[in-house]
Formats: sequence, structure tokens, C-alpha cells
Amino acid sequence: MPRYRLTLEYDGSAYNGFQAQTDQPTVQGAVETAITAFCGETVRLAAAGRTDTGVHATGQVISLDLDKDWPATTVMNALNAHLVGEAVSVLDCVEVDGDWHARFSATGRRYLYRILNRPGPPALDEGRVWHIKKPLDADAMQAAARALVGLHDFTTFRDVNCQAKSPEKTLDVADVRRIGEEVHLVFEARSFLHRQVRSMTGTLAEVGLGRWAVEDVAAALAARDRTACGPVAPATGLYLTGVSYKRPHGQAGV
Repeated sequence: MPRYRLTLEYDGSAYNGFQAQTDQPTVQGAVETAITAFCGETVRLAAAGRTDTGVHATGQVISLDLDKDWPATTVMNALNAHLVGEAVSVLDCVEVDGDWHARFSATGRRYLYRILNRPGPPALDEGRVWHIKKPLDADAMQAAARALVGLHDFTTFRDVNCQAKSPEKTLDVADVRRIGEEVHLVFEARSFLHRQVRSMTGTLAEVGLGRWAVEDVAAALAARDRTACGPVAPATGLYLTGVSYKRPHGQAGV
């Protein structure tokens, strides 16, 4: 039974998250329906990240098994044909080893958060950015973000409904920079707690607006108290942009 690795791009605005739900439009549901339409099989795919409602992706990775050994290009083209009308695109497809898994083989995940920082609201990017009218101090946000890098107890930035066994995570990258009218926040880690990125982003935005001092972020982290978190940023500006693997395609020697 061949296994395939697929890279997905999607606009999360149209879906009630990634994970399949009964009677709710989801990214997983759309892809699995397309698979059935393509080859008649009912499959349950695995994903590197289960993004929330309204969260987008440019580099989501999934794995799935099919009974027939289809050429990877055929799988990609057929799924895209059956995804017409959905806000989901298959960017890449390769056949991988049977022990390779989109979630459990992953060694890192990368997220981008886009803030549109100008007086005028978005016309073309509505639903794809967080619009903040007042000027943000991206340098102050970057200075505050440094306190988040490393191994920490991220209880402050963890959703109360998070099911992770431990609040401890190692954040490898927390980078804030201004790019034209936008402020981009990039976070990289092996894995994240539920709504951790949006919680950190909303808190750092408070620093950018001058409501919090740079050192307040470190104090909030040290408090290990959810009530010490700043506002949680909306889902609209968040993107899963990439997933890293020790063996990218699950092939021996890669």
C-alpha cells in the first residue's frame, strides 16, 4: 500500500478548521472527499498541524495511503481537479516510505503572522491579515520577542482548553520585522501549544502599540498564568508556512 506526502495551500476563511467534523466544512473533509471522488477510496489522512478556524496555510503537509500505486503527479493533478470550487490546492506530491508520517516525523513547524499596519482597511487581503490602524513599533516588538526564545513554561500563552500534557515548549525562532505596510511575525518550534502563536502575537502587539513595556512580556511569561497574557490575535493573519523533516520525503538516505 503506497504512502504519499502532499503539500497543501489553503485559505482557512471558508473552513471550520483543518480537522474533519461532521456536517462542518473543513480542509481535511474537502481533501478526503476529493480523494474518494478520484479513486473511490475512503481514507483518513494525517496532517502536520491541525489549524484552527480561519487559519491559513502555504505549507501544510499531509500523508495518506492508497490501495493502488498511482504516480504521484497523477494524485496531485487529480486531487486539484476535484478540489475546484474549494479554497485548497495541492502544491506537491511524492511517494514516501511506509513508516513516514506527516505529524510524527516532523521536526519543526513554522508560522507567519501578518499584521497590516496602516489607517486604511484591507480591500484585497480581507480575512488574510490582522488590521491595526495605529503605528506599531516593530523594533520594540522584536526586543520583547527575544524573551520568548528557548525552553520555557508557556502556560501564559496556552489556551485554557489546550490538551497538551505539558506547557513546556522550546521556541527556536521569534522574529518580528516590518515589511512595507505590514509587520510580520515568524515563529519556529518543533511543536506549539493550542493558540500559542496567536497569544504571543497579540501580546507583542501590545508592546508595539506602547501599551506594554518590552520587559512586560518576559514578566508575563514568568508568571505562568493565562490571565497574564495580552489579547489573543485573530485567526485571520496566521499562516502555517512550512514543516521540516529529518528525512523530507521519507526516503532512505534523504
